[in-house]
Amino acid sequence: MAQLALGTYRCRAIPEAAARAAASGAQWIDTAPNYATGRAQTLLAPALAAHPSLRISTKAGYFTAATGAEAVNAGALTEDQAPAGHSLAPDYVRWQIARNREQLGRDRLDLVLLHNPERAHPGDRLALHQAIREAFVVLEEAAAAGQAAGYGIATWAGLEEEAFTVGELLALAAEAAGGRHHLVAVQLPVSLVMMTPIVQALHGRGPLPAAVSAGLRVMASAPLHGGELPGMVDQELADLIRPGLTPAQACVLSVASCPGVTDVLLAASGAPHWREAADAVAQPSLTAAQLREITGVLASP
Repeated sequence: MAQLALGTYRCRAIPEAAARAAASGAQWIDTAPNYATGRAQTLLAPALAAHPSLRISTKAGYFTAATGAEAVNAGALTEDQAPAGHSLAPDYVRWQIARNREQLGRDRLDLVLLHNPERAHPGDRLALHQAIREAFVVLEEAAAAGQAAGYGIATWAGLEEEAFTVGELLALAAEAAGGRHHLVAVQLPVSLVMMTPIVQALHGRGPLPAAVSAGLRVMASAPLHGGELPGMVDQELADLIRPGLTPAQACVLSVASCPGVTDVLLAASGAPHWREAADAVAQPSLTAAQLREITGVLASP
């Protein structure tokens, strides 16, 4: 069964949520420099200082306008690059890693993810893979310097649209490292709306089995599809998933039961929502047969 982790995208009370997650025994918090209009990392710093065992995953890719201006002033981005709000340029990735460490108050980051790398060169796989490889070189440098324990990618559509595959990412990391690499994780949306990774995994295909084979951590983002899913799943479907669960719990349990998923990222701002999700993850996993039935019901017209 996957573990529940705090995701800070759309999390309205980050310091309180982080303290609550730590107190509940959560091991991971996921964030990014552009979350909470650029304030997420500084808001997390006190909780990370108070709970040194908490592991943090952060990102490089998207940035706010204010951060872009800082990067230009630091020489990490050009005036032409800044308006895009996203970059995989090596100088920028290197600068953002240093900034993440400073804002989070951690000399060594547990995980640095390239944030939606498919945004860099849409429709041009060759250019995209070259940009990812160059960014991986910087991430390997950070790992060698003890600034990051590992790295990976956080994608919304890149794996589903096959802008890259897990196998290609592993090959790019090996090229960047010149051998043994520090690519250790992928993050992607998994939910009862975005079911493709679940359906593929049940047939032994897609990114999740590939990640399992490579020993990668798999962080499932948007398990409630931005909070929309509980309103789309009625009690009848929730009871089909597991009698006695609320619709939100049924959705979380389905994702946590998906083969290959190691962490379910939930942006639970309130204590009741976190407890509800934690109770769901504590349930016995759904079987592959049950997941096939659930996805079959949802896929039918």
